Amino acid sequence: MKSFLIFLFSIPFFHSTVNAQPTANKKATLIATVDSIFNGAVAHDLIPGAVIRIQQNGETICEQAYGNSQKYDYGHRLLANPPKLNTETLFDLASLTKVIGTTTSIMLLVDRGMIHIDDPVGKYIKGFDELPKSAITIRHLLTHTAGLVEWYPLFYRSSEKQTTYDLIHALPLKYPVGQRRSYSDLGFMLLGEIVEKVSGLRLDEFEKKNIFIPLGMMHTMYNPLKNGRTTNIAATSLGNPYETRMVHDSTLGYTFKEIVPDSWNGWRKYTVKGEVNDGNAWYAMEGISGHAGLFSTVDDVQELVNLLMNKGKRGNKQFISSSVIDSFFVEDRFHNGLGWMMDSTNSFMKDGPAGTFGHTGFTGTSIAVVPQYQLSIILFINRQNIGLQKSGLYYNPNPLRIEVFKAAMKYVK
Repeated sequence: MKSFLIFLFSIPFFHSTVNAQPTANKKATLIATVDSIFNGAVAHDLIPGAVIRIQQNGETICEQAYGNSQKYDYGHRLLANPPKLNTETLFDLASLTKVIGTTTSIMLLVDRGMIHIDDPVGKYIKGFDELPKSAITIRHLLTHTAGLVEWYPLFYRSSEKQTTYDLIHALPLKYPVGQRRSYSDLGFMLLGEIVEKVSGLRLDEFEKKNIFIPLGMMHTMYNPLKNGRTTNIAATSLGNPYETRMVHDSTLGYTFKEIVPDSWNGWRKYTVKGEVNDGNAWYAMEGISGHAGLFSTVDDVQELVNLLMNKGKRGNKQFISSSVIDSFFVEDRFHNGLGWMMDSTNSFMKDGPAGTFGHTGFTGTSIAVVPQYQLSIILFINRQNIGLQKSGLYYNPNPLRIEVFKAAMKYVK
């Protein structure tokens, strides 16, 4: 009898050991693959560095930092002692601001019954109460189908938030409302204005009080230098060379008869670090905008991603109702949700299964989430600190994103 009991109790242990071994091997393979991808990119001077966090089923599978938080100075000289990146480094999220801050704010206001997705924008903003702009709804802004111009150098004509809003209100539409998806920062700037008008709080104050503090995102903020965070921040661009080119190089397609390229010369002449890289956010919106301006860490962003993967629940608390969360992740005819991208042809979530969502940021940041596997990939790359390539463009990190996503999907499958 005693020998039988010994055999019986040894069975679970035997199975757990056998099952754990393949999982451990898969994890080691994934980490080795990720190491190879980013160590190679850093060694070949494609990027200064990167921080990645991969999570599945609430477990951190891979959290690593590679390379440097800053490699070059403003004159494109290699720093003598480039500071290393680590998993607590603060990154300029760029357009991840649209989903981490603004879209989540809109979710909360919808959940509280303070706004409705199909409300006309003109209900909240006076400049949108006449045709054709009166046809624009909050949904149109969230899905980039409002017909707004893709980009405009607002800082040529405004240096203060309210006059910037007024300027956006006055700009003519470029496309018919609802007829096409044309990615535009201006739509999310307007969403930020709606959050402020409805809540009575400045955008950064609303998000800090209602999102970041409740979710424990204590390192997520606008204007970090002004808010006491001065160290361990990833550098972005060497001045604003690409936006300078956007204004001066007509081949990029951003020409406006009222904008004289040489009529403004407030460009930063130093390495941008701790200031939002985006020109409209920095020069025209005081660093706080619905389209760009947030800084954060991979761990902080994971808290928001977990909330979404858990259908609006954090721990035992329903932070946002599951029905509202679900409504933001219904794929439209342009293969996008509300705020979030859902088109699996995008490199950062290439060939992901139905329901996959994510977003990217111009500085090199990206998030990919695969609800089917409870998988998330948060990847921050400070690509701009390498400087512009001979083509006049920054290094495109999409090949790195594709390989990482492919490796993560191989792991979960």
